[in-house]
Amino acid sequence: MTQTTTSKQPASEPGPSKKRSRTNGRRQAQVADRYDLYQRSVQEPTSQCRFFERVYRKEFGRPPRMLREDFCGTGAVCCEWVRRRRNHEAVGYDLDPEPLAWGMEHNVGALGPEQQARVQLIQGDVREAGRKADVISAENFSYFTFTTRDMLRAYLEAGRRNLEPQGLLVLDIMGGPEVIEENREESRRVDGFTYVWENHRFDPINHACTYFIHFKFRDGSQLRRAFRYDWRLWTIPEVRELLLEAGFRQVNVYWEGADEDGDGNGIFRQQTHASSDPAWIAYVVGVK
Repeated sequence: MTQTTTSKQPASEPGPSKKRSRTNGRRQAQVADRYDLYQRSVQEPTSQCRFFERVYRKEFGRPPRMLREDFCGTGAVCCEWVRRRRNHEAVGYDLDPEPLAWGMEHNVGALGPEQQARVQLIQGDVREAGRKADVISAENFSYFTFTTRDMLRAYLEAGRRNLEPQGLLVLDIMGGPEVIEENREESRRVDGFTYVWENHRFDPINHACTYFIHFKFRDGSQLRRAFRYDWRLWTIPEVRELLLEAGFRQVNVYWEGADEDGDGNGIFRQQTHASSDPAWIAYVVGVK
């Protein structure tokens, strides 16, 4: 599973309570489900699917039908996609069997029979060929796992092959000085727990980086290093150039706006220039 943050809203971390809540005598961190915590604190499938539809209509003048979610984890976006329209279909790819199994039970299992027939989660390499899609999403910065230009270009070329003649490859990307500041933690309160994102390591020569997600609970217990990511931090110019090298005819950048406090507002608009920001999120969209 990987990380996405659309709004950066630091919150104070709750201190240990004098009366620690327990579940059958166990601390909250001991009984916590890390995939449930991840989905509740990180993912926003509704806004993601809305973005896919809006941008596809803008480019091609018609609604998309088939979504392929690369690095799908628990398949939350796939499941939201088939909920939205009766003609929507989705397929998700991920190498890790554990989140896929969790997603089949909790996400696909929560769909109705007709919706379940329109979604498929596959344990496989995201570079594999499959049914052609209108939209391929590689979000939560998952493609950062490809750490060389050749590796990332090969993935983008595979993505282009897996698209219909009118198709989009949607990548999210993050940046800014706060993203590379080592040993920096940012916390945000969610219902019943605190989500913590840690910038653990950054190498300015090769952009190798390590990030962690931790969870803290009201009873003072913690689920440390619930998720770890060893990535290369790519930049927008690099990703744009590689998409063009991979054969996409056009590459657009959608920049997130800010609210009155300067935090991300979750609204992404196409831009060719942007102001410097200490921490930002954007979409890079390859148009086939």
